[in-house]
Amino acid sequence: MSELITPELVDLDLSADTKEAAARALATRMAAAGRVTDIDGFLADVAAREAQMPTGLDGGIGIPHCRSPHVTEPALAFGRSARGIDFGAPDGPADLIFLIAAPDGADSEHLSILSALARRLTDQEFAAALRTEQDPGAAAAMIRGDGPTAAHDDEPAAADGAEPDTDRDGPPTPPGARSAGTGAADEAPFRIVAVTSCPTGIAHTYMAAEALERAGQEAGVEVTVETQGSGGFTKVEPGVIAGADAVILAHDVEVRDKARFAGKPTVDVGVKAGINRPAELITEARAKAARGETNGPAGQGTEAVEEPGAGEGFGSRLRRYLMSGVSYMVPFVAAGGLLIALSFALGGYEIADAKSVADHFVWTEIHSWAALLNQVGNAAFAFLVPVLAGYIAYGMADRPGLVPGFVGGSIAVTIDAGFLGGLVAGLLAGAVVTAIQRVRIPPTLRGIMPVLVIPLLASAVVGFLMFVVIGEPIAALQKALTDWLGGLSGSNAVVLGVVLGLMMCFDLGGPLNKVAYAFAVGGLADPNDGSLKVMAAVMAAGMVPPLAMALATTVRGQLFTETERENGKAAWVLGASFITEGAIPFAAADPLRVIPSAMAGGAVTGALSMAFGSTLRAPHGGAFVVPLIGNPLPYLLAIAAGTAVTAGLVLVLKGRRPRAAGGGAETAPGARERTAQPATPAARRAGEAAGSPR
Repeated sequence: MSELITPELVDLDLSADTKEAAARALATRMAAAGRVTDIDGFLADVAAREAQMPTGLDGGIGIPHCRSPHVTEPALAFGRSARGIDFGAPDGPADLIFLIAAPDGADSEHLSILSALARRLTDQEFAAALRTEQDPGAAAAMIRGDGPTAAHDDEPAAADGAEPDTDRDGPPTPPGARSAGTGAADEAPFRIVAVTSCPTGIAHTYMAAEALERAGQEAGVEVTVETQGSGGFTKVEPGVIAGADAVILAHDVEVRDKARFAGKPTVDVGVKAGINRPAELITEARAKAARGETNGPAGQGTEAVEEPGAGEGFGSRLRRYLMSGVSYMVPFVAAGGLLIALSFALGGYEIADAKSVADHFVWTEIHSWAALLNQVGNAAFAFLVPVLAGYIAYGMADRPGLVPGFVGGSIAVTIDAGFLGGLVAGLLAGAVVTAIQRVRIPPTLRGIMPVLVIPLLASAVVGFLMFVVIGEPIAALQKALTDWLGGLSGSNAVVLGVVLGLMMCFDLGGPLNKVAYAFAVGGLADPNDGSLKVMAAVMAAGMVPPLAMALATTVRGQLFTETERENGKAAWVLGASFITEGAIPFAAADPLRVIPSAMAGGAVTGALSMAFGSTLRAPHGGAFVVPLIGNPLPYLLAIAAGTAVTAGLVLVLKGRRPRAAGGGAETAPGARERTAQPATPAARRAGEAAGSPR
């Protein structure tokens, strides 16, 4: 196995001013070492990860990281900045930058090394040593664990020949290392079980675990952490959970097998809270235990029930539930829709009436192949509404919600309630399962709750409501919506195109973008001329932001940083592929100029696409499905017009920005403010303590 970090991957005088420039400088070192094959592709993956959640941490640390197919083997590059770089940490810029690159199939040994580093980053002595080290080779050794800080207190060798503890994902720890405080000998300590997880499972997962363990040691609390990281996870023993007094869930992705913690006082927060305020979480867990607050009946094998208003509002939870369903539905839509669109390209629209290929298939006839594609696509499309409903219920109630959710979604298809019926069925199923989970039951029935009682009762209730009570009104509403879309013309169509264009470009792949996209693909389940126009308008508007930024960086590159100009090259391909997220690096660096400009261009494109009457049967593909677009030339004109509007507005707004002193190139937004701060986060904090202005 190659060394994760070498002296060539260390830059002790990192001169970058922005996080994008820092990532590029370190990625260039990785490419020179043969660890990264495509710098632009890798940096796009880094930017997409950064868009999910800032990677800056308190204490002057930035840890940009991602999994990427452009990484040949796991690698770590380290840069030290004299002025500090803004990575979104609450306490200001970071001067220690760790770029972590993991391939899609990183092996467990490499992931263990990465998790060990993530844990050491919470050690102030480790960070202080890196701030003063002058030799790149010594810094690399220190980060690998070969230097003076290798004997970190969470990774000592097992004493007296004892076997190391391997009951969780990550590097081995000695027996008792995670039992972070035992209290007095004659009094049982307060016990907490925690789970940490983050979107990539590389850094924040393990840093939160380390922070909670250290806070537990200081508070005299016994903390056992299960890290659900990239390399999988090993469950905490059931006996440990049974003996725990409280649970802390610090996560940004769904906790796997969350039902194990039902009936315990639970603190449910994001993973960064576990890193930044672990002591507060432990105090909150103890307070909940003292008050007797629990998250649902124990032993049912059901998902823990969230308390209303705990941690996030109803609107945020509802959005998360709906996005859970949409995220699982989209692959079915993409596969089915593209197959159907290809079948029309090969055999014409009449291919939808072909005989079943199970009864008639001729290997040498193109129409047989077109019919095969059409029927396979329709089979995938048939899952659209049930999958949507099932995973909305899953987002609300975990696995117990799947059966009633799928049943309700299937009923929605049966009664022609369509996409709206699937939404309602999923929410109903999740609510019914949640209500059943709150019922106290005899211990003798707990074993059969998840496999028999909950699926039986919830499916019966959801089926009754969908068939008898609310199904028909929803079907009538769905029909009215379908008829309205089918009759869209003139100004009504243009207004809808404007609204959809604004939604697609407001958050560049975020929740509002996904709502507009889900509305469009929902119409493909029962397509008519109006719904096909909507799909075309949504895809066209979604292509505009990255294409516009690519055009802007090409026309007046001097208004952009070197990193932005490089990102602009990749944005051509991302925009043409209908990957709206390709504009995120530009919006993150300059949101007040880029986002309004993108929305204006998206609105123009959506309006023109609807006015031209262009249609689209494929839910994705961008420029690669232009042959499948109805009225394609005006459609491309609409995209070009929106791209020109956005690029023009961005250039005008950026052109009004003051130039740096000395007449040099214009600086990135915020660069002047950063350079006015003290040299390092530590110096800046000292200045604040002395009363200096921030």
